[in-house]
Amino acid sequence: MVKLSNNGAYLLNGTEVVEVSAESEALLKNKLGSKYISKEEAAKNTIAYGILEQHNTSGNMDKLQIKFDKLTSHDITFVGIIQTARASGLEKFPIPYVLTNCHNSLCAVGGTINEDDHMYGLTCAKKYGGVYVPPHQAVIHQFAREMLAGGGKMILGSDSHTRYGALGTMAMGEGGPELVKQLLSQTYDINMPGVVAIYLTGEPAKGVGPQDVALAIIGAVFSNGYVKNKVMEFVGPGVASLSADFRIGVDVMTTETTCLSSIWQTDEKIKEFYDVHGRVDEYKELNPGEVAYYDGVVYVDLSKIKPMIAMPFHPSNTYTIEDVNANLMDILHDVEKRALVSLDGKVDYKLTDKVRNGKLYVEQGIIAGCAGGGFENICDAADILKGKFIGSDEFTLSVYPASTPIYVELARNGRLADLMQAGAIVKTAFCGPCFGAGDTPSNNALSIRHSTRNFPNREGSKLQNGQISSVALMDARSIAATAANKGYLTSATDLDMEYTSPKYHFDASIYANRVFDSKGVADPSVEIKFGPNIKDWPKMIALEENALLKVVSEIHDPVTTTDELIPSGETSSYRSNPLGLAEFTLSRKDPEYVGRAKEVQAMEKMREEGVCPCEKYPEIKDVMAAVKTKFADASHENTGFGSTIYAVKPGDGSAREQAASCQRVLGGLANIAKEYATKRYRSNLINWGMLPFIFEDDNLPFANGDYIFIPEVAKAIKEKATEIPAYVVKNGGLNQFTLKMGELTDDERDIILKGCLINYNRK
Repeated sequence: MVKLSNNGAYLLNGTEVVEVSAESEALLKNKLGSKYISKEEAAKNTIAYGILEQHNTSGNMDKLQIKFDKLTSHDITFVGIIQTARASGLEKFPIPYVLTNCHNSLCAVGGTINEDDHMYGLTCAKKYGGVYVPPHQAVIHQFAREMLAGGGKMILGSDSHTRYGALGTMAMGEGGPELVKQLLSQTYDINMPGVVAIYLTGEPAKGVGPQDVALAIIGAVFSNGYVKNKVMEFVGPGVASLSADFRIGVDVMTTETTCLSSIWQTDEKIKEFYDVHGRVDEYKELNPGEVAYYDGVVYVDLSKIKPMIAMPFHPSNTYTIEDVNANLMDILHDVEKRALVSLDGKVDYKLTDKVRNGKLYVEQGIIAGCAGGGFENICDAADILKGKFIGSDEFTLSVYPASTPIYVELARNGRLADLMQAGAIVKTAFCGPCFGAGDTPSNNALSIRHSTRNFPNREGSKLQNGQISSVALMDARSIAATAANKGYLTSATDLDMEYTSPKYHFDASIYANRVFDSKGVADPSVEIKFGPNIKDWPKMIALEENALLKVVSEIHDPVTTTDELIPSGETSSYRSNPLGLAEFTLSRKDPEYVGRAKEVQAMEKMREEGVCPCEKYPEIKDVMAAVKTKFADASHENTGFGSTIYAVKPGDGSAREQAASCQRVLGGLANIAKEYATKRYRSNLINWGMLPFIFEDDNLPFANGDYIFIPEVAKAIKEKATEIPAYVVKNGGLNQFTLKMGELTDDERDIILKGCLINYNRK
């Protein structure tokens, strides 16, 4: 199904791949003659290079400084972003900024009343000249596809699944501070990323959908980091066999590979998509040059893709449904073993008890959001379910169209009635099932979903309460086939049927009548509406000369997701209150973290008030005495106290900045990791003034509860040191080890030195 090249490769005329080797280079020169060009020149002929070049302001294609065309956020992130920008001097949105309300449109528990955030967003759109999409109208990415994307354009979003490459738009999902920079007319600074060709051939079999293709790719590239922080460029003759909706469904899932962004070659099918949505002028034909060079190739034979399932608890834990049904008990036992790592052995996790009469029974099906809620996905599911019934046992089915225009068209063409008659519940556009705030399964239940992620807790589990449920990812068609089989796992290719493939008609009046669009005109006279739980960011101070870190959490999972760093779901009702949300930091991974971090923060607050913490905390007296044996000038006056966590590979998943900012507002000063799962999590740490240290050795010189002294850390950052000496303070002595610091731009160094992005920008 999917194969990876061992080397870089040339793509000739968009159809022929020549992998690089000593022999192939000679053959290539002979074949191309005068048209032969070097790898370096051919790399400029990728679609990605051309778009990045057009948006780069640095004049140096090795060190990019990108300015985006448009920005987009949803109601878990836009309040914090605008609050940060306001604290930094925001006067007007300099480019179109769309505020959608699709994450907290149903849930109003615990903290902020959702409508308070919505009114904040509406008044900010009026005051600063933005666009406001009311709740239930569209999920963030569907609105962007329908109304924002454009050929050759670049969009930055504060949601990790900001991916519009199928429409010819290079889009990236980043933490909120990167959007703040764009709102302040600053740039997105990265090294030129590698570009990997996703070379498609063949045509999908009937019943195979975009999620099947996406999961097959994710399963092949996630664990080996093949496309990590690179651009995935979809090319090859197989692209033409896919509809626009199908391409969109594959594209949105590229986030789960940990790539930086994605882009596809475009054609008449994409032009038709823009035409249907009344924006044909935004279409641009995009193709790689006659001779293009890629840093790697993922070969995907679409004809060999089978219906897939990503078992708990990661989108890369993939199998064919056929294999699961053929080797049921073996695979379920294997998932249970993996769960011991993901769940820290905190619950008695079972999947083997889902087997009934030799078949896997699931309790819930969901087709939703930016991945599953597309028109074609839902129409095909309706075709499968027409005239059938999901039954009256435990199994339930919910369908969330990705936008109101899609919902309306499903009502007009009869598919809505077919779904509801079969027993499905059709709901409004909402992202809740993707992050644990909608359709939470019962304890021990298994849910199959055409959504984006299946990490632990995203479906609402609370391990500290002994509650666990599981999500497996599947395509809408196989979910519908399973529903038609009353909850028993079934592949859509097992069905003998024809799909009706109705034509989509977009009703532009729906948005025209409900979406507030300032047309870029700001109205400074508008007063922003603040709910009582919308709070400003607390004060954060500059980096001191030295740093004393206390390790307050130690995580040895192979990967730590952002949902484990700051849980999603009902906790997000505190999203607009930095200190309120911070109370949930690591709550489902290390419930003791918050208390430990607060104790260190209390020491730092004493220090900031000019009082040595050693007067209240005897351990600090001993620690500083040990430090002074080698660094006599070190004192509470020139040494900042902060907490740090260690994790093997933190930051997979969501772009939500809160994964870092919640640590920071609790006094976090650093993370130490073997590597960072995503660029965006590392960027979030930097933008909140936290030191993103690397320690690559498996044998840690420190443990949870230890103190680490880092002398002249501010000087090391200023002088661009890549290796920084540090000392574990233990038993009255200092044990030296080395922390590494990856590449930082000049601005990133300044942000860390000043304490956070707000301080960096404050006038």
